[in-house]
Amino acid sequence: MIRAFVALGSNLGNPVQTIEDAVDAMAALRGSLLAAISSLYRTAPVGLRNQPDFINAVVALDTRLGARDLLDELFALEARFGRQRTIRNAPRTLDLDLLLHGDTVQDDPDVTLPHPRMRERAFVLAPLAEIAPELVIPGRGPVTELLAACADQRVHALARQQ
Repeated sequence: MIRAFVALGSNLGNPVQTIEDAVDAMAALRGSLLAAISSLYRTAPVGLRNQPDFINAVVALDTRLGARDLLDELFALEARFGRQRTIRNAPRTLDLDLLLHGDTVQDDPDVTLPHPRMRERAFVLAPLAEIAPELVIPGRGPVTELLAACADQRVHALARQQ
């Protein structure tokens, strides 16, 4: 199996419940096992500022799916949760980004790995560093160093629900 990391984000409806439900749905993906779940993080929107804050998290999946097949499954989950792709950085019910798929480095029209903007986003790096602090992102560097470079970005970990 290959270890993949997926970022989750939501800022419409009930984002906390949406993220929790999406994690449950990812745990049921064919050929995949949920390996780790980060805390939830509240973050300011990037790009379009006049919208609600986001709730973000990262999960680790051990999967038999190839990167393209996993991405297709993630797109199907987004659609199931009512995601409508309009403009970049628009508010959304659910956003799922494939961050890493093993050590794959790929840059083609369908799949770019590692995710091209993850190194610039504390809302991705903080939960990723929480569940994989020793991770070295291929071609980018240690996740903890990348997170330190984003120290000016506000992310707030939410208390875990019991």
